[in-house]
Amino acid sequence: GVSGDTVNIPSGVTIANAGTATGFTPSLIPDNLQVFAKSANQTISANSGTTITSYGDGQITARLLYNYGTQYVTHSSGVFSFSTEGYYHVVLRVTGTITQSSGTAATGHVYLNSTTNNSSYADAIDVNLSVASSTGGFNSYFDGVFKITDTSNHKLNSSIYLPQGGEVAGGGGTRRRTFIAFARLGTAA
Repeated sequence: GVSGDTVNIPSGVTIANAGTATGFTPSLIPDNLQVFAKSANQTISANSGTTITSYGDGQITARLLYNYGTQYVTHSSGVFSFSTEGYYHVVLRVTGTITQSSGTAATGHVYLNSTTNNSSYADAIDVNLSVASSTGGFNSYFDGVFKITDTSNHKLNSSIYLPQGGEVAGGGGTRRRTFIAFARLGTAA
């Protein structure tokens, strides 16, 4: 801190006359980012809640899209598990098509679900979808911070409900469309 003409330098930090400093460790904050993305479309049955599956590595090196830092999350059959406790910022984007039935506007829901017992999932965050024409595209994008304190039982998945059916769009190897991203913000007390 600064007091009058005195500057207090933290212990271990050296200021040189040449304008360089030592004792600092530059890092990315947060120190990790992990993205899982769908590379292929997934058909969604009508009038049925469906877990979004087949997420792959969201890195697309040709488009300069990378994961970085420690990777704390694994994926299997639509379920995301955590290797380390902490607060996680999670972003979910789901895009695709929804169809209208018998002249009635189509509505649906996208969910980010959580479980605390590794069994019963319930929506933690959801968004409503609506299409007024016969067939249309939809986009949903939302995020939340999750406190993971039990790596055996605290898990997430994403799902979608489309009364008239449709599909979730994958991006292929050249772009991201439907994806989920994780960044660990810090420890969970």
